Amino acid sequence: MLVFSIIALVSSLVLTGIFLPWMIILMRSHHEGQEIRDEGPKWHEKKSGTPTMGGIVFVLSAVVSTIWVALWQGQMNKLVWILLISLLGYGIIGFLDDSIKLFYKRNLGLKAWQKFSLQILIAIIIVLIAVNDQFKFGLYLPFMGVVNNFVLFTLFAIFWLVGFSNAVNLSDGLDGLATGLAVIAYGTYAYLAVKQQNFAVLIFCMGIIGGLVSFFIFNHKPAKIFMGDVGSLALGGGLAAVSIFLNRPWSLLLIGIVFVCETASVILQVISFQTTGKRIFKMTPIHHHFEMLGFSEWQVDFMFWFIGLLGSILYLLIWG
Repeated sequence: MLVFSIIALVSSLVLTGIFLPWMIILMRSHHEGQEIRDEGPKWHEKKSGTPTMGGIVFVLSAVVSTIWVALWQGQMNKLVWILLISLLGYGIIGFLDDSIKLFYKRNLGLKAWQKFSLQILIAIIIVLIAVNDQFKFGLYLPFMGVVNNFVLFTLFAIFWLVGFSNAVNLSDGLDGLATGLAVIAYGTYAYLAVKQQNFAVLIFCMGIIGGLVSFFIFNHKPAKIFMGDVGSLALGGGLAAVSIFLNRPWSLLLIGIVFVCETASVILQVISFQTTGKRIFKMTPIHHHFEMLGFSEWQVDFMFWFIGLLGSILYLLIWG
């Protein structure tokens, strides 16, 4: 099982390594690049015009690698399709968002209600497929144990998929940050998949890791290309689906602790400003707060990667 998952990793790594440089050249030739938001750190303005939507390449590389290895091993089951839909579904939403930004040369893409509605739709589709596959809907609640309630699980799955797709999206604000965090998180779930003998989740995670490792070569500071919403939303949706279908949804709170903190910083900032008129952080998401304090991008990256790795190690030591 492990050998074939490594083949999926290598396949995705090679495909991304081959096609990503072509995409960078194509986008530069058409002068298509990221528009940096006005309210962001001023020193980020020099990144304006950097090619974006690199997530298209590693997402498709992971999908192709997962499918052909699963077919080769006769393991192309509904769980594989569910995981691929979670990745592709949220990736398509991100693609639409990025395309609008590039077409209109602005930092705003889909309207909030449009993006939110599409995210909920993808989550519902995933739940319906799982129902048809007779997936056992059980959700562990503190002091209550495992609750087998379809309605409760459906609401939770929607919240989890939408929430973490946006959480990873918020974390994609520094060169290489979200890429490194996603490698750590998917690597942790790949290990758990080996422990649980879950071949579908394993090849899916390894396919994504391979694509991300190759993508990081072009995405670390100074980034030659950004993943865009097509990459970050897809990665978040995929992580949420993996945690759910490994029957370890709460694990993402620790394995994805940086994503949780990034999201929490934005929520707290908004609540504080609207209620008191004061800001808790210099800027959110919180990675910008540390930049404003004088940390370099590399320092923030390494600090956040370490926290993400520590969260994963703690989870594996306690519950792994």
